Amino acid sequence: MNRETLSVQDIIALGFMTFALFVGAGNIIFPPMVGFESGSQVWPAAAGFLITAVGLPIATVVAMARAGGGLGRLTLPLGRTAGMVLAVVCYLAIGPLFAVPRTAVVTYEAGIAPALGHSDLHLLLFSIIYFVLVLLISLKPGRLLDSVGKCLAPLKIAALAILGVAACLWPAGTVGPVAASYQDSALSQGMVAGYQTMDTLGALMFGLVIANAIRSRGITSTRSIARYTVIAGLIAGTGLVLVYLSLFQLGNTSHGIASDASNGAALLHAYVQHTFGTGGSTFLAVLIGIACLVTAVGLITAFSEFFSELLGVSYNKIAITTALFSLLVSNMGLDALLRVSLPVLTAVYPPCIVMILLSFVESKWRSPRLVVAPTMAIALLFGIADGIKAAGLEAWGLDQVAALPLASEGMSWLVPSLTVLVCCALADRFVPRHAERTVAQDS
Repeated sequence: MNRETLSVQDIIALGFMTFALFVGAGNIIFPPMVGFESGSQVWPAAAGFLITAVGLPIATVVAMARAGGGLGRLTLPLGRTAGMVLAVVCYLAIGPLFAVPRTAVVTYEAGIAPALGHSDLHLLLFSIIYFVLVLLISLKPGRLLDSVGKCLAPLKIAALAILGVAACLWPAGTVGPVAASYQDSALSQGMVAGYQTMDTLGALMFGLVIANAIRSRGITSTRSIARYTVIAGLIAGTGLVLVYLSLFQLGNTSHGIASDASNGAALLHAYVQHTFGTGGSTFLAVLIGIACLVTAVGLITAFSEFFSELLGVSYNKIAITTALFSLLVSNMGLDALLRVSLPVLTAVYPPCIVMILLSFVESKWRSPRLVVAPTMAIALLFGIADGIKAAGLEAWGLDQVAALPLASEGMSWLVPSLTVLVCCALADRFVPRHAERTVAQDS
C-alpha cells in the first residue's frame, strides 16, 4: 500500500544512511591534518573546510532533491550531449576510477598494513575479500535503508562518537605551530582541503540513492521524496559538522605524539595508540573499515543504477563489473591513486560547483542555458589549468593563470567564473522568456 509519510524510525534511519554514505576514509583522515597543520589558525581553516566538505555536499543533496533526485535535471541547461558527458565523467571519477578503489586501499593502509606489513599479495587478498563484501550488499539496493541505515550506519556512528568524545575530553597535547601554507590563507587552504573528501561529487550520485531508498518505503509523491531527502541531508550535515569539529581538535592537539606525521592516517594511528593503548590499532581498523565499506556500497549502487538505465544493461551486471574493475585499480596503491586523481578532481570540481549553486536561482534567468553553460565552461577551462598545475606539468598560459587571485590556492577559476556569470546575467535580461524552451526542444 502506498503512503506519503515515513515513520520517525525510517526518517532517522534515512538520515543515518545519508550520513554513513558520506563518511568515508577521506572524511576521517583529512580533518585531523587540517587541525594539525593550521595550529592557532585552526578555526578559520575549519570554517573553510566546513564550507566545501559540508556546505557544498548538503547544498548538492538539496539541489538533487529539487531536481527529483536525478543529475539529468541539473545538467538540462547544458543540453543533452554536454550534460551527459559531464554526468558520465562525474560518475566515473567518483566511481570505479578513483573513489571506490580508494575506499579499499585506504582501509588496507590504515587498518591492515600496520599489523601485517605492506605487501602486494596482502593488498590483493584483502581487496578481494573487501569487494566481495561490498558487492553482496550492493546487489540488494532496495534494502539499503535496512542494511546501511539500520545496521552499518549505527556502528559507524558509535565508533565515530567514541573517537570524537575522546578527542574532546582527552587531548593528546598542546597546539603546535602554524604551517606556512596556513599562515596567510587559512580559510582558503581549508576550503581546498575540503575538496579532497570528494563529497560534492558523491552527493551528485547519492541523490538518486537516497530518493530510491525513500521510494522503497512506498513514497511516490515527488514533493514528499524531495522533503525527506532534504531532511536526510540536514541530519547528515549535522553529523558531519560534529565529526569534523572533533577531528580538528584531535589533530590540533597531537603535535606532542606525532610531530613528524605526514598525513591524517598517521595522526589517527598515533592518537588511538596513545589514548586506547594496544587496542587502538584494532579500533581504528574497524572504524575506517566500516566507514569505507558503507561509502563503497553507496557509490557502486549509484554508479550501477545510473549506467544500468543509460546502457540498458542489468543492474547486477554493472555492479559486478564495477566491483571487479575497482578491485584491479585499488591494487595500484594509494600513492598512485592520489597522484592520478588529484589533477582530474581539480579540473572537474569547479564546473560542478557552478552547476549546483546556479541551480538554486535557475528560475531567475530568462534563458538558463545562456547563463549556466558559459559560466561552467569558463570554470572548466580554468579548472583544467589548475589540474595541469596540480599534476606538476608545464603548459602555455599557466603563468598568466598563476597571476589570478586565489590561483596559489588552486582556485584560479573563481574570479573568471564570477565575471562571466555577471556578464551573462546582464545579457540574459535581453532574451525573450520563451527562448530557452525553444532551444531545449531543439537539443
